[in-house]
Amino acid sequence: MRQLPNILSTIRIILAPIFLMLYVQEEAVWRALSVGIFAVAVVTDFFDGYIARLYGAQTDYGVFLDPLADKFLTFAGFICLPFIDASQFPWWAIGVIVFRDILITAMRVLADYRDITMETRLTAKVKTMGQMFFLYTVLLVGVFIETNVWLSSYCIELMQSGILSWLMMAIVVLTVYSGFEYIYINKNLFSYPNNAETETDPR
Repeated sequence: MRQLPNILSTIRIILAPIFLMLYVQEEAVWRALSVGIFAVAVVTDFFDGYIARLYGAQTDYGVFLDPLADKFLTFAGFICLPFIDASQFPWWAIGVIVFRDILITAMRVLADYRDITMETRLTAKVKTMGQMFFLYTVLLVGVFIETNVWLSSYCIELMQSGILSWLMMAIVVLTVYSGFEYIYINKNLFSYPNNAETETDPR
């Protein structure tokens, strides 16, 4: 049971590229299947944290693996967006989000190497929740605009309204802000420990 949270995180990492490969297919059925896979991956994110807390199964490896698995999933989700509409979800915006998360992940690696606990703020949690909600909404819209069901016309109107484009920019701003906040509150990570003994000349 103590290893189950790490297993779920690993499953999430494996599902991310499968979801991505299926979503970029032109057939709507593959996109629909990929959204289901994305939903399963999101559910594993909830359960690995819940089980770890319930059974006291939190490990240093799990603390690192869980957010890494989240990054894989969100990267895959955001990379899909330009395939829906590159004008509303431009590649530069995806690049900004990916760069921010890679930078924070590198900071986590450095913090682990130096045995320092990284601080976090509510903004980071809000960012993650906002990204997941936004991604799932847009990914579903991307499925429905390729089909001929009763929701299709509403999804097409939503795409044409430009609301999703503005939400994309809001997600980018929130992501960048949380990145700067991470760097500021963990600025001690970039300082060298001042505990080395100073050698003196006995002469």
